Amino acid sequence: MPNPQAEAIKAKGNGFFKTGKYAEAIEEYKKATVIDPTVPAYWSNMSACYDKLRNFEGAAEAGRSCIKADSKFIKGYFRLATAQKNLNELAECVKTLESGIALDSTNPDLKRLKKEVLELQRSEQVASLCSTAEAQMQKGDIAAAFKTLELARRQDAGNPDLERMMNVVKPKYEALERQRKAGLSSTEQFKEKGDELYKAANFEGAIEQYTKCIQKLGMSDQSSLMVKARSNRAACYKQISNFDGTIEDCTEVLMIEPENIKSLVRRAQAFEAVERYRYALQDVKQVLQMPYHKVGKQNFDLCNGLQHRLNRVVAQLKAMG
Repeated sequence: MPNPQAEAIKAKGNGFFKTGKYAEAIEEYKKATVIDPTVPAYWSNMSACYDKLRNFEGAAEAGRSCIKADSKFIKGYFRLATAQKNLNELAECVKTLESGIALDSTNPDLKRLKKEVLELQRSEQVASLCSTAEAQMQKGDIAAAFKTLELARRQDAGNPDLERMMNVVKPKYEALERQRKAGLSSTEQFKEKGDELYKAANFEGAIEQYTKCIQKLGMSDQSSLMVKARSNRAACYKQISNFDGTIEDCTEVLMIEPENIKSLVRRAQAFEAVERYRYALQDVKQVLQMPYHKVGKQNFDLCNGLQHRLNRVVAQLKAMG
């Protein structure tokens, strides 16, 4: 049962809110929370007042208290997320909204706000990429600028600023590419053709080109070109589910570069696919023992998930005898 005294104070706060006296309303809601901090509406209303006063730190704190009072009170997630959006804490805002949507997947306010925030994130990312590309252009690093703009294009195709920059960079990049390819040896050209076919998802064709490159280099070659050709062919084999081929090529790469993270991860996935779970677990553990900054978040998260899954499978196999 609600505390009558706290409810009376809340009603007084509501009166202040309706007349735009938000600071006075906050003081009343605070008094109500002192009497009973478990009522989420007191915190929610307080957060709304802070929002009106553009005190977004206060709004966020009241929103957190609202969720703490009742984790199923949906409006608390909306209050906190709104404050986080105004504080430009967009990643945290999305997490808050996803927590609320997990409780009420049809809530229109949460869904609308999430869409708005994701669009803001995308716009910020594109603006950041454009800024990076601009700096790369000024340094004369045309290849890097082109790749950065290509990445931005995937997120915002048709953006006029992007297209303006691309119109400047692309002709220069293509001229450099023609010059670079003209200077490639016949062996390097096989690898180059393989890369082009891989990007076009023609994995069988790419395998053929990488194989020509490997054969021309000679099986005992340990150059960086051999590592790239083997690594890329392993990726192709994985795409067509030729896991034995993936394992073989990754193993050859690891004989040259024992800490090649891509090959360790790729081989672990292939070992799992052919049910050689203990070998897969060894590769995963080796990656996870490396410095985090070297492994990177994506590979770390992937290997962490793989390790948990493989540990369960290996334990089940042991239990079966």
